[in-house]
Amino acid sequence: MYRISQISLAPGEPLENIPKKILKKIAVSGSNNRSGQKKRRGPVKSVHNRSTEFRGGAVTDVKTGDLRIKEWKIVRESIDARDKKNIKLVYTVDFDVFVPANPEYIVKLNCEIAPDVKYEPVQTLKEAAELKHRPVIVGFGPAGMFAALTLAQAGYRPLILERGADVDTRTLLVEKFWETGQLDTDCNVQFGEGGAGTFSDGKLTTGIKDPRITKVLNELVNAGGPEDILYKQKPHIGTDVLRAVVKTVREEIKTLGGEIRFNSLVSDFVERDGKLSAVVLADGEQIPCEAAVFAIGHSSRDTFRKLYEKNVKMNQKPFSIGVRIEHPQDMIDIGQYGKKACEIGLPVAEYKLNWRCENGRGVYTFCMCPGGQVVVASSQEGGVVTNGMSLHARNSGIANSALLCDVRTSDFGSEHVLAGVNFQEKYERLAYINGGGDYKPPKCTWGQLRDGKAPQVENSLPAFAVEALREAMPHLAHKLHGFDDENAVVTAVEARSSSPVRFERDSSTLEGMLICESGDMSGRIFSGFYPCGEGAGYAGGIMSAAVDGIRVAESIIKNYSKTL
Repeated sequence: MYRISQISLAPGEPLENIPKKILKKIAVSGSNNRSGQKKRRGPVKSVHNRSTEFRGGAVTDVKTGDLRIKEWKIVRESIDARDKKNIKLVYTVDFDVFVPANPEYIVKLNCEIAPDVKYEPVQTLKEAAELKHRPVIVGFGPAGMFAALTLAQAGYRPLILERGADVDTRTLLVEKFWETGQLDTDCNVQFGEGGAGTFSDGKLTTGIKDPRITKVLNELVNAGGPEDILYKQKPHIGTDVLRAVVKTVREEIKTLGGEIRFNSLVSDFVERDGKLSAVVLADGEQIPCEAAVFAIGHSSRDTFRKLYEKNVKMNQKPFSIGVRIEHPQDMIDIGQYGKKACEIGLPVAEYKLNWRCENGRGVYTFCMCPGGQVVVASSQEGGVVTNGMSLHARNSGIANSALLCDVRTSDFGSEHVLAGVNFQEKYERLAYINGGGDYKPPKCTWGQLRDGKAPQVENSLPAFAVEALREAMPHLAHKLHGFDDENAVVTAVEARSSSPVRFERDSSTLEGMLICESGDMSGRIFSGFYPCGEGAGYAGGIMSAAVDGIRVAESIIKNYSKTL
C-alpha cells in the first residue's frame, strides 16, 4: 500500500471521487507508460510487476492508461477552513495499484509507502500465566476497560471491581441527580461503568503518538462505534453511543473469561514485604491477587487518601481551574467557517484557543463540546463541579467548553502530597455554597464576570484565575470572533481537568512505588501494584487513558507469563 496526502474535496463532493484525485496527483513514469502524464520531480517509489491480492468487497476501479487504483482507504480527514471562501475537506489516503503483467513495466509513483501501524499483541498464551490468582482491575473507565480487555484477549480472565453501577443503572441515577439533587457518591458522572468519559462528548483526540491508538479505535468500532473515528481528525462518539459501546466491550471481556463486579468499592489492600497480596472491599471482603491495576480515575479522592496512608508514593501535580462557557453553535460555525455548518454541509464547528498572560499564566479552552450541554458532575457531598457533554448528533444548538487557567503546585499553599486535592475541594465547596447549596452551579454572563458583577461565580474561583480570564478573553476573541460576547453564559466551577497527583511507577515494569520505611523518599518497587490512567497522572482523556491501560496490561503479561 502507498500513502498520499493533500487529496481535497469540496464539502458535499462524493468520496468516490478520491481515486480520480489520486491518479491526477501522482506522477507516473515508466518504459511502457501510456498515461500521457508528465514526469514530476522529487522523491519517488517504484512499483514492479507482481501478483497482487486485494482485500475487501467491491472496490472502486479507476484507471489512467495502464495504471489502476484497485484498493483505497481513508487514513485521515480534516477540514481546511483557512480560506472561508474555499473550504476543503483534506484527506490522507492509503491505496494500492494494479500494474499490467509486463515484465519490463516499471511505474514510479510520487508518494510514500504506507507505514504499518497494526497493533501486535505482546503474546498469546499457550500455557497458564505464572499467577496464582487472576489479575484484578480496580475501576472500569477507559484505562481499566482496555487493561481488562487486553488481559482477557491474552487469556488472563481478569476480575474487574467497579465502585459504581452498570451503565444503564448509572444513567438512571445520574439523571435522577440532575433532576432532584440526590447524589450517589459511588455512582455518578465520575464513577460507574465507562468512567467519566461516558458522560462527556466522547472525544477521541490525543496528542500522543502510539501504535496502541489503532487498537483502541478498532476495538471501539468493533463494539459499535462509528467507523469514521478511524480517520477523522477530531473523532468523537458522543455519550449516547458510548453507553452502548461500553456494554459491548464488557460483554466481550466476559466472553473471554473475565468477570466484572459492580458496586464493589476497593477501600484498602494487603501488602507483604513490598508485594501485593490482596485488595480489600469496603464490606471487608479480601480478594487475593498478586497483580492489580488501579485505574481509579481523577476523582477518587478517598482512594488517594487511603493509598497515601499506606505509603504509596505519589507527587503533587499541576492542573487547571476555571468555568464552562457557552455560545450559540451558529456563532461558532460562522466564526470558523464564515457560514452556518448546515448551510455548507460541514459538521458543527469546534475550536481550541489559548493565551499566555503577562505573568506567565496560561489560559486555554479544554474539552470543547459542539452542540452539547453543560452538566453538573459532582461526586462528593457539598461540592459542585461542572463538565461538558454532547450526544453523537451534536445538535443542541449550543457550544460549550471549559475556559481554564493554569494552577501551579505553588498555588496549593502546602507541600503535602494531597494539597492539590484539598485545593480542588475548596473551590467546589464554594461553588456549592454560592449556587444555593442544592447542587445548582453558580452562573452569570461573561459581561457580568468581566465587569465584576457576578460575585457568586467570581467567589467560586481563585483570584488569580479570574484575573487571568479577564486578561485573556480579548485575545481569545481576536482568534475566534465573538468568543467574548458579553451574553455568553459562564458556569462555575470546572476543577477536574486532570488528576492533582501523579503516582510514581517503575519505568520498566510500570509497577508503583512505596516510600521506604526508613523515610528515604526515593521509594522502592511495590510489586504487583499498577497505578494506571488519568487518576494516576499518566493520561489526559479517553484515548491516552485507554492506551495507558493497554501498556499496563502488556507489562503484566511480560512480568508474569511463562517463557514460551
